[in-house]
Amino acid sequence: MHRGVRTALLSGGLLLLVVAVMLGSATVGPVAIGLPVVAKAALNALGIPAGLSVSIEPARTLWVTLPVPVPDVHYVYPFSFAVPGASEVIVRQVRLPRIALAAVVGFALAGAGAVMQGFFRNPMADPSIIGVSSGAAVGAVATIAFPLAVPVGLQPAAFLGALAAAFGVYLIANDGGRTPVATLLLAGVAVQTLLGAAVSYMLLHAGESMRQAVYWLMGHLHASTWAEVELTFPLAVLAFAVLLAYARDLNVLLLGEVDAQTLGIDVERTKRILLALSSVMTAAAVAVAGIIGFVGLIVPHVMRLLVGPDHRVLLPTSALAGAAFLVATDTLARSGPAEVPVGIVTAALGAPFFLYLLRTREVHAL
Repeated sequence: MHRGVRTALLSGGLLLLVVAVMLGSATVGPVAIGLPVVAKAALNALGIPAGLSVSIEPARTLWVTLPVPVPDVHYVYPFSFAVPGASEVIVRQVRLPRIALAAVVGFALAGAGAVMQGFFRNPMADPSIIGVSSGAAVGAVATIAFPLAVPVGLQPAAFLGALAAAFGVYLIANDGGRTPVATLLLAGVAVQTLLGAAVSYMLLHAGESMRQAVYWLMGHLHASTWAEVELTFPLAVLAFAVLLAYARDLNVLLLGEVDAQTLGIDVERTKRILLALSSVMTAAAVAVAGIIGFVGLIVPHVMRLLVGPDHRVLLPTSALAGAAFLVATDTLARSGPAEVPVGIVTAALGAPFFLYLLRTREVHAL
């Protein structure tokens, strides 16, 4: 079968799976809502962007308050199915934002994980391998523990901390314009350890806010909003679209940097782009959901076993499978008598499964 047709069929099937899992997830909760009602409410919530306006709002930057432009997207809602008022509110305002955010976060983490595993030619790599999650943790915990000392909100602080950590690792590993993969990996491990120590120190001085900080570190999607989806979705999709354009170059890099250079690939430029965009995807996901482990490790690894190592197929299938996986695990996390952070569920499911893979299949460099 032609690669393009195979990619389209696999991606289309996984996209249908994502939609089915999202609709099924929206039926789960303290209030029982049937699938037909959920489907109608979801269609009613489907908005088509119809315009953009910009208003000037005050924002606190450092020690001063400045007016900043804030974009506001206007939507048209083409569906108007009759749905009971209470069910409409529950589905559209409570369940769907959380489910949509879970899908976006899973999409971003699994897509970035597939890139990192190809970049490092190692199936044990994950999106946080260059310190992105640790940097986000420093920014988030600092905001929670010392709100008066940090001039930005929780999510901006986590996002900026994640990007700063990734950029710092890159600068440490860079040697005269070249970035050896082994050096980058070791620098990432060292920076993660250092930032982990910083997080532990801040937790010791967090006082009453320690519980909130620990809850964020566990990874959660509680109280998600449409605003978070609107902020995360464009970043994740745009970064992924560019990464997909570099899928062929990533395939060539698997042959080794010398061979890739011989075949016409600008190796260092390609590595910078792959690192930057995968870091942005991971930072966007971690900033809104905390540290959710194993999604970016397990999902790309399993999809590589199923569809092969060609990143033109592996990247879209991994990202879509990651979306379905995180929606399903978050549904499990909130379906018990007491909700637990989804990061606990992904770790509890992912770690034994990965150990099973290690015992039953040979794991080696790509």
